[in-house]
Amino acid sequence: MPSKENNSPNLHYGGQAVIEGVMMRSPRFFAVACRKPDGSIMVQREEVDKSILGKLKWLNVPFLRGTLALIDAMALGSKALAFASKVQLEADEEAAKQAADTGALPVSTVDQTVAPASPPVSTSSAMPKPDASSDKINDIKIGGSMVFGLVFGLVLFVLVPTLLTQFFHHKLGFAPGADYHAKQVQNITDGLIRMVIFFGYIGLISLMPQISRVFMYHGAEHKAINTLEAGLPLDTANSLNASRIHPRCGTSFIFIVMVINLIVFAFLPRPENFAIRFLLHLAVIPFVAGISYEVIKLAGQFRRFPVVMAIYAPGMWSQYLTTREPDASQVEVALAALYSVLEAEGHLELVRDGRKINL
Repeated sequence: MPSKENNSPNLHYGGQAVIEGVMMRSPRFFAVACRKPDGSIMVQREEVDKSILGKLKWLNVPFLRGTLALIDAMALGSKALAFASKVQLEADEEAAKQAADTGALPVSTVDQTVAPASPPVSTSSAMPKPDASSDKINDIKIGGSMVFGLVFGLVLFVLVPTLLTQFFHHKLGFAPGADYHAKQVQNITDGLIRMVIFFGYIGLISLMPQISRVFMYHGAEHKAINTLEAGLPLDTANSLNASRIHPRCGTSFIFIVMVINLIVFAFLPRPENFAIRFLLHLAVIPFVAGISYEVIKLAGQFRRFPVVMAIYAPGMWSQYLTTREPDASQVEVALAALYSVLEAEGHLELVRDGRKINL
C-alpha cells in the first residue's frame, strides 16, 4: 500500500531534453520518451532509488542538496542521453539494413520532423529491461560520461578563465604580489571571463541543427511542466500555449552558480600558486552550488511575486539561449514522459480529472 508521502500531490516535477526526446523526473521515478522515425514514441521508466542518486539521500538537506542537484543532472542526464542515442542508433541501423536490402540510399533519421502522433499516453511503449551484465556496462558508460563532462566543465569554465587572467595580468594592470583589492579585481575578471565563455559556447553550439532540435525539446519540456503547474489539462494545445521559460531550469541554475561564484571569490584570497588556486575553486563548488540551489528553489516557490522575478530576471533570460519554440510532435514527446512519471506516482488520474497538483 503506498505511503502517505507517495500519495501527496505536493511533489516537484522537472526534466531535460535529450536527442529527439525528453527526460522527466518525479521524486521517485524518471522516464525518457523518444520519438522514433516511424512516428511512435518509446518510453523507458525507472525508479530513481535504483540509480546513483538513491544512494546519496544524505545530501538532500538545505545547502547540501545543490551538490545533489549537480550529480542528479549529470547522472540522470547521462543515462537519458544514452537511452535516446540508442533509440536513434537502432533506427538508423534498421534504416540502413532496409536500404541495403532494397538498394536505396540510407536516410539519416535524427533531423527529421515527424507529424504529430496520437495522444502520448497511447503511443508510448516500455523498453525491455536489460540483464545484469548490460546494467554493469551501462553504469560504466554513464560513469565515464559523467567524468568526461566534469573534466570538460572544469577545464573550460575554471581552468581556462583563471589561466587567461593570469596570462594577461600585466596588460590588465596586475603586477605579481598585487594587494588584496587588485586580487579581488582579478577574481572578478575570472568570473566575467567564465560567463563570456559559457554564453559564447552555448551560442556557438546552438548553430548546430542537431543541438537546435534538442533546444526545441528543451522548450517542450518547459511547456509541459508549466501546463502541469498551471493546473490545465495536459494536452498538446495547452502545452503549446504555455511559456517555454521556467524558474527551475538548469540554465538558470548555472547562471546563478556563476553569479554567486563571482561574488564569493571577490572576497576570497588569490594564491599565486596556480595549483592551490585551482584546488580552492574545487573546494568552493559545493558551497556555491548549495547557495545557488536554495536561490533557485525560492524563485520557483515565489514565482508569482514580481519583485522576486525582477531580481531573478537575468537567469530567466538566459533560457532564451537554450530553449526554442517546439512543434506539436515535440510537445507530445514531453507529455509522454510526464504522463509516465505521473502514472508511476499515482497522479495521472488527478490530472485527467482536471484536479490541480500544487507543486
